Amino acid sequence: MVLTADELQDVGDQLVGAFQNPGILIGIPLALLGAVFMSFGAQYQHRGVTKVEKLSGSTGAQGLSGGQLVRLLSRPSWVIGTVMLGLAIICQLFALAYAPLIVVQPLGAIALVITTLLNAKVSGHRPNKRSLIAIAACVGGIFVFVTIAAIFATEKPVSDQQLITILLILAAVTIVFAVLWVWLRARMGALFYIMAAGVIYGFVATLAKVVIKRIQDENFEWLTLTCLAALILGAIIGAYFVQTAYSSGPPDLVIAGLTVIDPIVAILIGLFVLGEATGAPLWAYIAFGVVGAIAVWGVLQLARYHPQVLSDSQELPIPRGSAAGGEPAHPSTGSIRVTEAVAKVWPDPPIKDKGDRPAE
Repeated sequence: MVLTADELQDVGDQLVGAFQNPGILIGIPLALLGAVFMSFGAQYQHRGVTKVEKLSGSTGAQGLSGGQLVRLLSRPSWVIGTVMLGLAIICQLFALAYAPLIVVQPLGAIALVITTLLNAKVSGHRPNKRSLIAIAACVGGIFVFVTIAAIFATEKPVSDQQLITILLILAAVTIVFAVLWVWLRARMGALFYIMAAGVIYGFVATLAKVVIKRIQDENFEWLTLTCLAALILGAIIGAYFVQTAYSSGPPDLVIAGLTVIDPIVAILIGLFVLGEATGAPLWAYIAFGVVGAIAVWGVLQLARYHPQVLSDSQELPIPRGSAAGGEPAHPSTGSIRVTEAVAKVWPDPPIKDKGDRPAE
């Protein structure tokens, strides 16, 4: 199909994101740095949660108890992980100050790659073919998404009505997840907690973006304070779901869900409530839907075929941990290269708490 001069001009007018907003060139590196902190923070926190479960003698799969939450504060690995996640949040907030929401959020997918490599080294559960395909679907889908978003994304002032709409939707979503948790938590697995945290964090990121812009514009009034309160409450609820997810699944599965569901929710808000991509053509919206579906499919596949999940459920005789000498008990074939690559870069990631015994 040959485009006319007028049609070419329209396309040029629509390519406004990266070319008319140089802040994107600052926001993207900050978002990537935040993803690195997120991946290491997740591994450290997962270590702390599993350690507390062992010390308390009870699982937190149905929700961590108050005593378990208090004990987390005494685990150095969990505290270090929390500090790293705090740094990740700071990087993300600064990224949001420079770049549109639908560009910043998807870049967290890089944390999935780092967490997968790190968890393979620490746990001894090497990625299998199906889990690698799932990870590729997650990361590939999200990065195609962010590429399209970077071209068409523009920032617009958020009206009070739009903000109230976001707050009402967040309240409804939180109530639904709370009811499901109280009613069905005995049957809930890691995927529920990951989805709940991802959806809530998508709203938290949106509110953070709004609060930052309003502070920059010196528009700090009752609605901004309401957003700030909802942001803090949502962050606390999401954090609880994340810690519970660590007791039900491996850290890279948790990060996979968060780095896919969180940005998809934030992007949907940006598209349909905030109108951050009103200049995008129809094909861009179709592409958003297709690559978003691929990324979600990747999360579902990873939840089903992750080697640590299969090992814990005894569906396959995959070895747990490491054998004597630090080498895996029964190395797999092609995926061994993944762990070997990590070992060459970082032979002994400092994940364990001081005084912990070597893995047996």
